Amino acid sequence: MVGSWPGSQAHLSSRRFAMATTPLTAKYPAKDHVVRTFKTLTYSLHPSQRDKPQVIVLAGSETPCRNDTDRELPFRQESNFFYLSGCAVPGTSFLATYHPDSATVSTKLYVPKATLEDLMWSPASPSPSEARAAYEVDDVFYKVEFVDHLKSLPADALVHVLPRTGEFPDVRSYVDKSSPGHPLGNSGSAVTEEHLLPALHQTRLIKDAFEIALIRKANEISSRAHEVVMRVLGLAVQGKIKQDNGHGNKRPLLPAEWLIETEAEAEAVFVASCRREGAFHQAYLPIVAANDRAATLHYCCNDKAFAWGPVTNRHANNGGHLTSMVSQRECGSVLAPQVLLIDAGCEWECYSSDITRTMPVGNGGKFTTEARAIYDLVLQMQQESLTMLRPSVHWDDVQLRCHEVLVDGFLRLGIFRNAETSHANMKSHGDLRHDILTSGLSAAFFPHGVGHSLGLDVHDVPSASKPQKAGKYFVPGSIASGSSGAGGHESFYKFLRLRLPLLAGMVVTVEPGIYFSPHLLGPHMDSCFLDKTVLARYESVGGIRIEDDVLITENGSENLTMVGSETAWIEEVCAGEV
Repeated sequence: MVGSWPGSQAHLSSRRFAMATTPLTAKYPAKDHVVRTFKTLTYSLHPSQRDKPQVIVLAGSETPCRNDTDRELPFRQESNFFYLSGCAVPGTSFLATYHPDSATVSTKLYVPKATLEDLMWSPASPSPSEARAAYEVDDVFYKVEFVDHLKSLPADALVHVLPRTGEFPDVRSYVDKSSPGHPLGNSGSAVTEEHLLPALHQTRLIKDAFEIALIRKANEISSRAHEVVMRVLGLAVQGKIKQDNGHGNKRPLLPAEWLIETEAEAEAVFVASCRREGAFHQAYLPIVAANDRAATLHYCCNDKAFAWGPVTNRHANNGGHLTSMVSQRECGSVLAPQVLLIDAGCEWECYSSDITRTMPVGNGGKFTTEARAIYDLVLQMQQESLTMLRPSVHWDDVQLRCHEVLVDGFLRLGIFRNAETSHANMKSHGDLRHDILTSGLSAAFFPHGVGHSLGLDVHDVPSASKPQKAGKYFVPGSIASGSSGAGGHESFYKFLRLRLPLLAGMVVTVEPGIYFSPHLLGPHMDSCFLDKTVLARYESVGGIRIEDDVLITENGSENLTMVGSETAWIEEVCAGEV
């Protein structure tokens, strides 16, 4: 592979640009996003600053390169830049101005001008005229004019930029390089990074119809990809995948001949399904965890084989060696009963999906008795959460309900028990549930939050989703919060990424799970509420999570995720019966 031209700013997938400039019924509503952001922004200012011209200055992401080489890595636009511009072109800049005297907003986009060297290596960035047609901005210029336009900003303008934390492209660094010593804006302009990011997060929290359509599209593609993996597993159970490359035939296996016998193979099928439907990016690193590895929440290694059962004695040529899946299958070994947890979702035009399905592997495509009991309980946790979702419901209450369902379910299964051995001293179910909840024991099995905001980022708008001192129970800094056992235990909310009452237009994930992690369970093994003998029967399950993406509507909610999660359907598909 030949190298690329050092310093090129015009690296742009021709496929991405083609998608961006394809005629659509409507453009991405960037201008409306700018107007809404300015409204939120000015409201957050001190009254003495609200009558000044307000300016937003942003730099888009550059195409990254691997380490100290010139070999490009996949490009993805910074989310806030995309939200205000709708532009996914690398190396662009953006300028928006609110004029209080006329109550108008103007937006300008600046695109890189490709050199001959750039064009030798990469497709050209759009010209200003092409960009005007593609994006909802008032005007487009080449980037060489950006600094000069900053100089002409109103002298009394308040210039807003993203914080210099290393997480965002730094527009000030670009200006410093282009015009050393020149201030960002007119010499009299004040520059602040205090208000823009919170205003963007607050505005992005509520999605408009265009954004919801993009999230819905991402969900449709990802839902089909999850089902594709299940159906490939089911075809293998039915013996319908033939690998006809024997008898000296050295050709590679074709997609219809692929088996899924490792985590990597499951990930490959999932990602390939998304890419075939035009989804360029995964919204995050896929989590593909088999067997007890499903107890690790963000397991992204995806590099282990499925567990296999014993080789039958009738295969005399096995030689005691099981160094590959091929030898295992050829020698009569069968997949051991286990779960496969896939937490994966693609992006569509920068908007995320986030879906988890846990499916049976081995055992003829059926859950074991223990795995089915845990799966049914997680499904109940999710279904009861979904019935609660509507505007004004506090997310803390959804989290608490999941723990209540878990405790009730574990008492039914016998994993949790009454600490009192004397029948006369045994507590009622309600009192026992209260004691277990306030002990925090259930957090060892369900340690994470039931969900989070979803949008341009998977864990979207963190400062708006979980403001400081937010929450209903165990609010940081509040002594009264969580008193008298209300809310269960503070550990329930430690990793909760959303701590607000729900609002119409929010998109959230609903992803309860139950895990048997020895690291998390270790400190609780001496709990008087835990029956270790019964627990031992379930520990091999590893972990089960079910996750859907849900839109909060005016009167309730709408599940945007299409792939099924009912126990019977999952088993039928993974067994190849439907």
